[in-house]
Amino acid sequence: MIELNEPQVWVLIGVFAASMFGMLRMTHKSFTDLLRAEIGGLRGELRAEVGGLRDEMRAEVGGLRDEMNAKFDHLGTKIDHLDRDVQVLFRRVFPEYPEAG
Repeated sequence: MIELNEPQVWVLIGVFAASMFGMLRMTHKSFTDLLRAEIGGLRGELRAEVGGLRDEMRAEVGGLRDEMNAKFDHLGTKIDHLDRDVQVLFRRVFPEYPEAG
């Protein structure tokens, strides 16, 4: 059996502690790099999904806007016709009224 004196034991303890700290540092760095890469990939995927959703919503809102404008135009036409019909009825009912003719 090998007998070690006190300085040799302290050197071995120091080498062991330094190697453990080095391994911890290396493990921590690799884990941090992996985590950053995964978060970066997730960020890219989220941006793509949000961009696609934004484009889809713009298209839907644009279609809804066109549909609503068409409905309002149609309603405006109906109101114009109703106004014309009311004026005709007004002229028939009140022919003596100055603005009727």
